[in-house]
Amino acid sequence: MQPYRSATPAGSELPVMIEPLHPGEPLLQAFSRLRAEIDALLPRIGGVLLRGFEVPSVEDFRRFAAAFGHPLLNYEFASTPRTAVSSGIYTSTEYPAHQHIPLHNEQAYTREWPMKIWFHCVTAAPQGGETPIADSRAIYRRMPEALRSRFEEGLLYVRNYGDFDVPWQDVFGTEDPRAVEAYCRRAGIRWQWKDDGGLRTEQRCQGTAVHPRTGEPVWFNQGHLFHVSNLPPEVRESLEELLPPEDLPRNVYYADGSVIDDAVFEQVRAVLAEQTVIFPWQNGDVLMLDNMLAAHARTPFTGPRKVVVAMAESASDVLAAGA
Repeated sequence: MQPYRSATPAGSELPVMIEPLHPGEPLLQAFSRLRAEIDALLPRIGGVLLRGFEVPSVEDFRRFAAAFGHPLLNYEFASTPRTAVSSGIYTSTEYPAHQHIPLHNEQAYTREWPMKIWFHCVTAAPQGGETPIADSRAIYRRMPEALRSRFEEGLLYVRNYGDFDVPWQDVFGTEDPRAVEAYCRRAGIRWQWKDDGGLRTEQRCQGTAVHPRTGEPVWFNQGHLFHVSNLPPEVRESLEELLPPEDLPRNVYYADGSVIDDAVFEQVRAVLAEQTVIFPWQNGDVLMLDNMLAAHARTPFTGPRKVVVAMAESASDVLAAGA
């Protein structure tokens, strides 16, 4: 086990740590010599941790991520609250510090996602606040075959926006229902405006996927986050007493619309836990992941913490270009 990782499954190399040639080497200046190494490591390992480099500002981080040649993406069709820091740079998910955010691949609950994602630790929390990661190929291999086969048929995500979840105005970045409908048409999302002005959407998406460049199958969904079993028991009980199943803030079903039993996601979460890699953040760290090959999470923390995120290279562009 390498010393910078506090927990990792046997045989995992994720993430590979790259250090500067000399103390205080600026990350931006190092880009030209690092590019080829990162391009070779990312499809093989799934992620690299750049530690010890000088990253004077969030703008330097933005320029480093943009230097890989793809415009930084906006955070569209959001599932969690974030704040834009600058063009293409966002805060990490703004859930309360005491909450755990489970492993997931960014925007795997949609049909379009970023291929690359970067995290920059501006301020490491004094306790907790790690960003655990995991190999999505290993997760796929470790899933029980029967479960994996069922998920390969796809998943149906159902969302109700409003009082109990992120408002649709924030998710779609507009106050105009017509703009929402136009987005849904383009994305293959079914929508329904409810009598109270609320919005329900349904979208069938992938449960697993094949990486367009490596050709390897990966576990690629956010079913365990959207399923009602992800709620704290007391919250779930209250919501199920208050709302009919179709009006729960979010839920996920098999592709044919049938209910997924809680026990299925108990198995999923067990495999995710088994494959988790944890390392402590240090101020200035930059973590770069192939978003299809590596999932990420967040542990609870105390004290100040600031981690910002950039995303690039839409999967739809990669697929359209034939990888």
